[in-house]
Amino acid sequence: MTSTPRFAMVAGEASGDLLAGLLLGGMRQRWPELGSAQLFGIGGPRMAEQGFNAWWPHEKLAVRGYVEVLRHYREIAGIRKQLAQRLLAEPPDAFIGVDAPDFNLDLEAQLKARGIKAIHFVCPSIWAWRGKRVEKIRHSADHVLCLFPFEPQLLAQHGIAATYVGHPLADAIPMEVDKPAARAALGLDAASPVVALLPGSRRSEIHYIAPRFVQAAALMHRQRPDVKFILPAIPSLKAVVEPMLREFAPGVPIQLLDGRSHEALAACDVTLIASGTATLEAALFKRPMVIAYNMHFLSWQLMKRMGYQPWVGLPNILCREFVVPELLQGAASPEALARETLRWLDDRNRYEQTQARFVELHHMLKRDTARCATDAIAQVIEQA
Repeated sequence: MTSTPRFAMVAGEASGDLLAGLLLGGMRQRWPELGSAQLFGIGGPRMAEQGFNAWWPHEKLAVRGYVEVLRHYREIAGIRKQLAQRLLAEPPDAFIGVDAPDFNLDLEAQLKARGIKAIHFVCPSIWAWRGKRVEKIRHSADHVLCLFPFEPQLLAQHGIAATYVGHPLADAIPMEVDKPAARAALGLDAASPVVALLPGSRRSEIHYIAPRFVQAAALMHRQRPDVKFILPAIPSLKAVVEPMLREFAPGVPIQLLDGRSHEALAACDVTLIASGTATLEAALFKRPMVIAYNMHFLSWQLMKRMGYQPWVGLPNILCREFVVPELLQGAASPEALARETLRWLDDRNRYEQTQARFVELHHMLKRDTARCATDAIAQVIEQA
């Protein structure tokens, strides 16, 4: 293309904002003139750092679970309708939906039907659950950018064009992390055991998961007073977390951080973490973990029937075994969470073996993702 292309993008939560921010860095290298006039849609602070113009903040879409989505359906559907109208009135060269498939695939289908190239970044986990959604992907996306090496072949079987681009976090996170520097940056003692509590970035996750994590920290502190705790929270949710600390863990040394989840993972010895993209981040930081999740009872009943695999955490899915424990729904009691987290601190051999597995995983996912993805995006819009 001889002129600077225009891209509409949607990232629906903190993890999508992180992925999109890394992708935008590569896009701006290829097209240096890209700015807020050429990059617009729905996004968060990482995208804003790359000059993205967010018409709506990504928090508007950060809802997980069927019951929770129903509560916000009218607002979310209204945003999608307004966004579609705006994009159809002034079409971009391409639309890039970053994860958030329940929002993005329907939007992509509308845009694709009107001749706007639709690219989906992050293949929906059809290999783990909701496999029938592959037909929706074929109907909605012109091209899929895949994070994992087995996905393009799976999509090709259904006539969907796709490119393996690696995982941008594997490029962004160093193979070896400077733990002492991270601890110094957070004001943590170099010798104390540190547990990072990552209950998620959605309000619903904080509601259902954070109290269990905080209670688990109180139990761990009772057994191991030397253990320190750090809890990253996005600024908009700190006010929700603070009362939980006072209620469930008074006097427990839990340092509430203003974001800074990567520093927390670099600084900790082990993390108690909500299932999601953050578990892969923890693996790339080579941090053993306990994966947990809890949601509304009805949402859980619906979702557990759709799964195809025994694992829900990305490190376990990619390693094809329970490398780290998963405690879900009723099993995620504070007592069980505390017990499994402390086991990592007491079994050095298991700890080091798991770190070695995560090094292998990092090498598998490490590509020049920004360049690979941008090359694929350029080919799509040039074909148009």
